[in-house]
Amino acid sequence: QVQLVESGGGLVQAGGSLRLTCAASGRTFSNYRMGWFRQAPGKERNLVASITWSGGITSYADSVKGRFTISRDKAKNMVYLQMNSLEPEDTAVYYCATGIIGYNFWGQGTQVTVSP
Repeated sequence: QVQLVESGGGLVQAGGSLRLTCAASGRTFSNYRMGWFRQAPGKERNLVASITWSGGITSYADSVKGRFTISRDKAKNMVYLQMNSLEPEDTAVYYCATGIIGYNFWGQGTQVTVSP
């Protein structure tokens, strides 16, 4: 059974940084894509960044390009989201997700709050 556990959320002032961590377990992820999504209150859940587990190919939403960096550590089965220059608009619950074609497995989410 795939398990994804996020950590690293919290309260930060605008302009600050946070690093989210997703601990993945339950299978070999070599054919999987890992993604970070976020959902603000009253809004849809949107993909923020993704990375292929095998080749490390990344993709970002326009709203976070140049500020967020996704990475993975194959040895530790960890996925990270480094978030810099945070803005109040980045406030949301952030979810780690994985799958081969779509995203079939989800973590429980971690809250990120950015104060003005």
